[in-house]
Amino acid sequence: MEMAVLVLKAYLLFTITIMVIYALRHYIFTVNRLYGQQRMYYHDIVNSELKTVSVLIPMHNEEKVAAHILEQLLKVDYAMEKMEIIPINDFSGDATREILDGYAAKYPAVKPVHRYTGDRGKPAALNEGIEKATGEIIIVFDADYLPPRGIIKEIAVCFNDPEVGAVMGRVIPVNTQANLLTRLLDIERSGGYQVDQQARYNLRLMPQYGGTVGGFRKSVVVSLGCFDPKVLAEDTELTYRLSVNGWKVLYANRAECYEEVPESWNVRARQIRRWSRGHNCVLFKYFFPLLMSPRLSFREKADGLLLLFIYCVPVILLLGFLDSLVLFFLGNMEIFAGIFFLLFLGAYNTFGNFAPFYQVGTACLLDGTPQRILLLPFLIFNFFFNMWHIALGFLDALVDIVTWRKTKWHKTERYRNEGAERAL
Repeated sequence: MEMAVLVLKAYLLFTITIMVIYALRHYIFTVNRLYGQQRMYYHDIVNSELKTVSVLIPMHNEEKVAAHILEQLLKVDYAMEKMEIIPINDFSGDATREILDGYAAKYPAVKPVHRYTGDRGKPAALNEGIEKATGEIIIVFDADYLPPRGIIKEIAVCFNDPEVGAVMGRVIPVNTQANLLTRLLDIERSGGYQVDQQARYNLRLMPQYGGTVGGFRKSVVVSLGCFDPKVLAEDTELTYRLSVNGWKVLYANRAECYEEVPESWNVRARQIRRWSRGHNCVLFKYFFPLLMSPRLSFREKADGLLLLFIYCVPVILLLGFLDSLVLFFLGNMEIFAGIFFLLFLGAYNTFGNFAPFYQVGTACLLDGTPQRILLLPFLIFNFFFNMWHIALGFLDALVDIVTWRKTKWHKTERYRNEGAERAL
């Protein structure tokens, strides 16, 4: 029994150590964003030689939003003879096919791909799109996105650096006024991109390719085997595959694009669970390749590990909470100490792990919208909600690894109304 109690206490110490490490990481990023030298990407480069670009848009039952993104892309500031738009109809059962074929009949640059055989899901759809693409650079958007006019050029110019394998832009929610959830997701996105991603880029660590509003070099991804259809987090997997093979991943904070975020807690729960499941599968796949890569510095490996484990933290904390309860009922933790630990856990994760208050506050300041800081106390609801569904996603990933279960892609519900694109 004494050994069991010692192990339980050691785990509590481990949990607190993990929390402190992540809190310091976020704090360092925030200080860097406020006071450090800001690293520019390549937006000031003037190059008359535009690269050929293929824009891929995976779509599954996207009749609400398909026309909006195609209209936006047809208005971008990029030579159409250098660009093709490839919407990928992935087993749609609604009017998506008819919408895409209608645009293809009117605009030669729109070249839809219709998939009704093989694996369904974004990685498989992207693989088929890559096979059809003729551009040197592949740029990917999700179907609900509303790309501004200059974004293709903002992303494509970065590939003038021959060491760049992928570029990620900034995602901004367009439906923030819908309800409390969309407002909370807005400030999370702001902290994550405006501070976290930019600071990692400033510090030459490991910015993350996010799977949309970003691009990659076609030849490189094809040489590395394209996307793994079994991995739900194809974007995270590409980040690590490129990094361990010596390719740069850049973050372009000025390349902003607008998205829909979930307006329902149930939809958000499925999204978070899918992200956790996919991200943790990448953890199991790339833990050792990351450590063994000769092309990454110690700092890059350390940051890469912390990023890999980010979706394990809620599981560690949940086990820490259960650990404290067991110690309490065994008579090895005073009730006040147990309550203190619970409050510390809740406060830390509200302010120190998921969109920490100092990152969100800094992002609001940089964005010129300080009034959003008033929403910070509500992040505690997001914390407990995220912790549970991320833990479920972690268990899904474990089952996938142990049983070789085939993953299934769950599409995020759309809420688009007719006036949404006018938010630009």
